[in-house]
Amino acid sequence: MPENTAVPVVDFWFDPACPWAWMTSRWMDEAAQQRDVEVHWHVMSLAVLNEGREDLPERYRELLTTAWAAVRVIIAAERDHGEKVVKPLYDALGTRIHPGGRKDIPAVIAEALEEVGLPAELAKVGDTDEVDELLRASHARGIGLVGEDVGTPVVAIDGVGYFGPVVTPAPTGEDAALLFDGLVAMARVPGFYELKRTRTAGPQF
Repeated sequence: MPENTAVPVVDFWFDPACPWAWMTSRWMDEAAQQRDVEVHWHVMSLAVLNEGREDLPERYRELLTTAWAAVRVIIAAERDHGEKVVKPLYDALGTRIHPGGRKDIPAVIAEALEEVGLPAELAKVGDTDEVDELLRASHARGIGLVGEDVGTPVVAIDGVGYFGPVVTPAPTGEDAALLFDGLVAMARVPGFYELKRTRTAGPQF
């Protein structure tokens, strides 16, 4: 970034079930090592986003059914232990779900909680609606920046939010930094809305 520029504040909304959010989060980690940036991590929910939709493929519908537990557990952990636990818990969950290829979500949650040093009892929240009001509020803050016709991740730079970037594989080193610089510049252009092209590759973990 140019000198004498205020440190960008990034708000990153993710659902741990989403492989594309996982890819983008790996890029964000790299960018934060290369640039002076303040990052805050938040939960959004693909299950909430797609509530009431009847046109979803059966496979995706099954994914959404199992997606509630992890986001609820992260929200409960944040409620009880503060924002500082959100990213480590996301990392522990996502590493197992995405590069690890794990589908046994209850076991993944239990292992992730243990890895981060959080109480095992938090896993029970995943099967209840105890924190759903907080979950929906977190989701609404992110989706409110970009509209309902997108997914996860949502990345906001100094309060200007976009869906994406969608990248594979996740850029590293200076490439990660240059992508971040471009997004900062984009976010500072009033009225800039969209860049897109068709994906031709899946997530490369």
